[in-house]
Amino acid sequence: MKTIVISDCDHDNIDIEKRILNQEDIDFRLEQCVSEEDVIERCRDAEAIINQYAPITRKVMENLPNLKMVIRYGVGVNNVDVNSATDFGIQVCNVPDYGTNEVADHALALMMALTRKIVLMNSYTKNVKWDYIKAIPVRRMSTLTVGVIGLGRIGLNFAQKAKALGCSIIGYDPFYKKTEQNSFVTAVTMDELLKNSDVISIHCPLENNENLIDREAFKKMKNTAYIINVARGGIINESDLKEAVKNKDIAGAALDCLEKEGRESNGDLFQYENIIVTPHMAWYSEEAALELKRKVAEESLKFVRGEKIHYPVNHLR
Repeated sequence: MKTIVISDCDHDNIDIEKRILNQEDIDFRLEQCVSEEDVIERCRDAEAIINQYAPITRKVMENLPNLKMVIRYGVGVNNVDVNSATDFGIQVCNVPDYGTNEVADHALALMMALTRKIVLMNSYTKNVKWDYIKAIPVRRMSTLTVGVIGLGRIGLNFAQKAKALGCSIIGYDPFYKKTEQNSFVTAVTMDELLKNSDVISIHCPLENNENLIDREAFKKMKNTAYIINVARGGIINESDLKEAVKNKDIAGAALDCLEKEGRESNGDLFQYENIIVTPHMAWYSEEAALELKRKVAEESLKFVRGEKIHYPVNHLR
């Protein structure tokens, strides 16, 4: 009998996971671990861990001798030490394709909110007066150049939707390969993207891209440009962002992810009326949440059955 433990999750229930994993003789349970010590104590017998936020570090792996697989609820694996997992022969998996449309749609909604000044005008109309003078100028969507940083699944999905609005699309991705499907994107250098974009949308991983958008990058952007981050906190240097907005080096920003998430850590960021913040929800729809849970459970079942997995993050010999 295999032992699979959910180290932690904030879902209302784990009914989908139970239904799928009950197809086999599995010892399956939910814990709510927060720290390394929690994981070591409560998941000691686990052969596979389904994980959301709890840290799966080298220390954890050293103390879980039976552990063979970690699969994360989500795309990013920032809280899992993938290199150590590889050293220990532990397979790490994620679910990279469950919320592609949702994240792209959220970025598109944020772009519309910024360029049409929806949030600003909602507040101004309700609290000041019935007048759109503060929104001036607003540009026609089909005149905008949209720069996409990261041309993977989500970046291209967003780019296609922005293109449908009539926007010109330029993109930067060091791994980009032109195909018939993405030929509408003009590949440019990072400097060209910064200088020519009216809107920049970030869709790259945090790894190797920390502080990618910093003071120097903001200085290269148009002072009428907006930047959107639905990828990972830390890609934009938030201190430099606040300075750029304050000095009117750029027109504004929309952030779904922050360096340190939560209201307590970001009070000064919330003071800027031309910075929109949403609580790391770009991935979310009811359908996406159910798809994520199903795919995590199905991947775990493949592990139990010794079948080929779909979503390896590391590649074991």
